[in-house]
Amino acid sequence: MVASHAGFTADITQSFHAMFLMRFAAYEQQMKWTAVVLGVASTICVVQGWQLGAMMLSLPFCIIWMYCGWLRREPQLKYINMLFAVLYVYGIARYFVVAG
Repeated sequence: MVASHAGFTADITQSFHAMFLMRFAAYEQQMKWTAVVLGVASTICVVQGWQLGAMMLSLPFCIIWMYCGWLRREPQLKYINMLFAVLYVYGIARYFVVAG
């Protein structure tokens, strides 16, 4: 009895994730171009020495590519961007703690 509930729950969870991921699939190309613009702007911030700006622009860049990794089932793309997103959140929080 418990095993049948576990399978049902897994099916519901998988369906929810598929619906959520596919909601923005039509905008994938626009999101990728947005990521390119964010990446270029972030690089300019790095060159200029604007650390906070670079981190603030890189975080949405990583989130876009995490989504694309999930959408296309590319685990390496997904996980490396998850790691970078966590590091950027840490860096942004540290920036405000140290500056404050």
